[in-house]
Amino acid sequence: GLAAVINKKNGKSPGDVKVAMAFENDPFSLDVRAGVLDDIKKHGLKVVVDDKLPRDLSDMTPTLRKAKALKADLLVVSGHSKGAATLGRQVVEMKVNVPMVAVTHCESAKLIKKFGAGVDGFLCPTQWAETLTYSGKYFGSAGEYDKLFKATFDGYKNVPYQAAQASAAVLVWAEAFERANSFDTEALRDALAATDMKTFYGSIRFSKAGNNIAKPMVLRQIQNGKLNVVAPPEWASHPVEWPR
Repeated sequence: GLAAVINKKNGKSPGDVKVAMAFENDPFSLDVRAGVLDDIKKHGLKVVVDDKLPRDLSDMTPTLRKAKALKADLLVVSGHSKGAATLGRQVVEMKVNVPMVAVTHCESAKLIKKFGAGVDGFLCPTQWAETLTYSGKYFGSAGEYDKLFKATFDGYKNVPYQAAQASAAVLVWAEAFERANSFDTEALRDALAATDMKTFYGSIRFSKAGNNIAKPMVLRQIQNGKLNVVAPPEWASHPVEWPR
């Protein structure tokens, strides 16, 4: 969606926006691919490269060559931490100047630490960030949770969203136990299904399938060595830098 909006502002119709994509052949990445394809279809963008990454994730030269040759407007990659690190390294080595690059696992791949300015402008999806204006009765705001986590556990420059997610999961269980007032499986399941909470991690409410439908994913961009929220607009702490 962000690619469509930015390119439209710069005079390109959605059908002219070229997308190059490469995904690991595993359930997580293929799930990401399905979501990306839904978004591409919704906004009418054009897929010009749709690759599966090699099993060892150590080389994505063919994908990057095609992205360069076809002048892709957007490059999307999902290959866990190793794939993200390979992308960071090879984008720098091959001087790949695609104006918009989106990749999963930016933090766990330590992209900023390893590649510095070479990965400036990369877009990184996340479930949570400390600048979001979420708050609840436990931990207070997202920013307060961030400060408490860093004060409690040494060595964290950025708090991983997985840590915030794990804390939120414990809160959901604690509230469900209180409301069920029982260890009965059915009562607990019903209490979990009825969850409707506001927390430092965001709102939590489950669909019948069990996924949280009350909170959006957000997109951060590496800007001068920092991860800043750039989308959706209502949660953005910084404007998106385009082209990267």
